[in-house]
Amino acid sequence: MALRVIISRFSDLRKRSGADEFAVAEPQEERKTMAITQPRPRRVKPLDAGPFAPEIGSFRLHLAAEGKAPKTVRTYVEAVAWFAAAHLIERTRCTRWDEVSCHDVQRWLIYLLTRYSDAYASNQFRALQQFFRWLADEEQLADPMAGLRAPKVREKLVPVFTSEELSALAKACQGRSFGQRRDAAIFAVLTATGIRAGELAGIRYDPLDPRRSDLDLWAREITVPGKGGKAQVVRIGHEAARALDRYMRVAARAVAGDEQPGADDSERDLPDDQPPGPAGRDRCVDAPVPVSLQPYLAGPRRQRRGPDGAEWLVLSADAAPLWR
Repeated sequence: MALRVIISRFSDLRKRSGADEFAVAEPQEERKTMAITQPRPRRVKPLDAGPFAPEIGSFRLHLAAEGKAPKTVRTYVEAVAWFAAAHLIERTRCTRWDEVSCHDVQRWLIYLLTRYSDAYASNQFRALQQFFRWLADEEQLADPMAGLRAPKVREKLVPVFTSEELSALAKACQGRSFGQRRDAAIFAVLTATGIRAGELAGIRYDPLDPRRSDLDLWAREITVPGKGGKAQVVRIGHEAARALDRYMRVAARAVAGDEQPGADDSERDLPDDQPPGPAGRDRCVDAPVPVSLQPYLAGPRRQRRGPDGAEWLVLSADAAPLWR
């Protein structure tokens, strides 16, 4: 709930396409925001695989045994079940996996490419590819996807915030109340690092036990879990560290009972056309920024270097990552 106050000002996009490739606006284009294509509404997928379900269940067990992330397991299994339910059962006479041919897979890809993005179709292709490779090895069957290539994914321009929009968001978080200090800390970390909202929400802090903390203000480093359980160490500048320090001080007072979260949120200036509401963490002030942008689009580019394969974000100590 706390994250929603600031995250709601960013984006409704479901995927981070090209998160590591940040476009830099030309000076004459700084006042413009790139037009965003609104995401299509979700379609309900048929997932009843019928006679194909037993092998899909075994494939799920195989992925879990290999230590795949739960989200990865769910994505792969749903892709295979969708293919079986929406194509094999409805459009073919196949009743067993050994009856599936490469033409069935190609027709399914054509269906996906005419209704979804090429990146989404490519992800579905790779999920099916993993399934048929496992099935061929497990049951000694021919792989119908052998020799097939994934759909080509065209590069897309990644939208970014302008400096004016970032300034408006930062201004909306100014103040001394619990909610304002919290929002300012969230905004500062997102813009300094570009980490995911889920990674931000999972940051731990224990002032009495550094081993239970992911945050080191003196070193200006935050350890966040990446994909597949791979740790990422991201660095922040002095301004972000100061915003976090301010929030932790007001949060400590709130935990001790000296200050109630949201008690002073009435200090936040509201637009003239917005009536005042009850103070609390659900209140927010709209900032004039596009609604279809992700938090990571405000952050800088990540660089893969560091000990033990950790992913480091390299920033100078006094860097101003909001305007790159």
